[in-house]
Amino acid sequence: MDSEYETVIGLEVHSQLHTKSKMFCSCSSDYQNAAPNTCVCETCMGMPGVLPVINRKAVELVIKTGLALGCRIAGETKFDRKNYPYPDLMKGYQISQYDMPIAVEGMLKIEDTNGTQKNINVTRVHLEEDVAKLLHKDDPGRGNYSLLDINRSGVPLMEIVSEPEISSPEEANSYLTNLHSIIRYISVSTANMEEGSFRCDANISLRPTGSKILGKKVEIKNVNSFRSVFRALKYEEQRQQKALMTGEKIIQETRGWSDDRGTTISQRTKEYASDYRYFPEPDLPPVHISRSWVKKIGAQIPELPDDKSARFSKRFGLSPYDAKLLCSNKSTAKLFDDTIRKLCDPSKETVVLRAKNLANIINVEIARLVNESGSVLEKSRITTSSLASLILMIENGHLTSNNAKTILKELFTNGGSPSIISQEMGLDQISDEDAINSTIQDVISENPDAVNDFLAGKESVLKYLVGQVMKKTKGSANPQITIAAISSSLEKLR
Repeated sequence: MDSEYETVIGLEVHSQLHTKSKMFCSCSSDYQNAAPNTCVCETCMGMPGVLPVINRKAVELVIKTGLALGCRIAGETKFDRKNYPYPDLMKGYQISQYDMPIAVEGMLKIEDTNGTQKNINVTRVHLEEDVAKLLHKDDPGRGNYSLLDINRSGVPLMEIVSEPEISSPEEANSYLTNLHSIIRYISVSTANMEEGSFRCDANISLRPTGSKILGKKVEIKNVNSFRSVFRALKYEEQRQQKALMTGEKIIQETRGWSDDRGTTISQRTKEYASDYRYFPEPDLPPVHISRSWVKKIGAQIPELPDDKSARFSKRFGLSPYDAKLLCSNKSTAKLFDDTIRKLCDPSKETVVLRAKNLANIINVEIARLVNESGSVLEKSRITTSSLASLILMIENGHLTSNNAKTILKELFTNGGSPSIISQEMGLDQISDEDAINSTIQDVISENPDAVNDFLAGKESVLKYLVGQVMKKTKGSANPQITIAAISSSLEKLR
């Protein structure tokens, strides 16, 4: 980024709330696997004469999110009509919130590009209804056309709006990652981007470095992954910079993101709030939020990622990086927390060593297995008991690191006991020197050329010979004992 200009980004995150029914009717909000237009009623379809009814649970989940973000919760909130004509909005308006949102003035911690903590202010958290889904088709025989699936219409949708204080696509990624983690921790949404339950609209503008006046902002829509948000912001940052450098004016507009092209595409001139002709929803009464209600909801908020990460570092000596990586996902943090409790030891040094080994297995090996399986940790067969047993077997010298990985894969897929799996696979570590020496003698007699090379001064051959011992023992020979014993045997031949 040229130092002549600085980037200003604000994010609007929409997250579908985890409720059984829709926002203003009793239709199921679980529409993902339903046939098109089957989770609908007169209210979803915007039929004349129907009356909406507020989903209390959805209001509670927005309050919960607001509290987790340190927001001030309003004593009274109301719903408004946001008017705009679009095919996915059957009523011609969306029931949303304008001047009296549920939560305001929050804050989210992120890391800037230098790894320094930075606070991004959250303007508001409000509640609205999702719209229907348009499916665009390109049929050679019938031409271009669109289909309308109303199942999504009316699903409770929470919008979290940041202040324009994000200074780079990297910071935007940090903001989204941290927010996504918090939303999942407090169980208000599945926050699954692939299913559309966590979506982001990004507003980006450039201004001369040091200026306090915001430039014309461009809103980027149709971004459905963290990677796409980052790429779209990078592209738009560069596009606007080139335009400004050549004297071109930036217009306030909405642009879509094309993953295939790797570009943003102009869609329409950006609307202003006045274009939506907001006015209070006449069919819904104001909602009074008592302090006792807020207090009750606040008591349900669990330990959040930043607090949990700090505890892991302080209590178990984990590096900030390892602790944050563990806590970025609610499931991995819980697996660590529950497993380390089974491994607690009076010796602090022992606990710290076990914690580091456990963190490494979860952050590296289990993360790899999750990625390879294309699934999620919750669907694996690993238990806290089996993982604790595996850690102790490694610590006690019963397993080599490679054999531990083999057993971990079996635990991940099929579950079971590490000790039984080890016995059945013949993976118990061999620490008996006589047994190892017997194998070493076999390797020496089978590899005379390698032995001669070693005796001639080519000491790198030692690794090859050690490898042959490990091969014969299927990786079960204790590495430290093997290296010492084979070095001793070779020295005797000099």
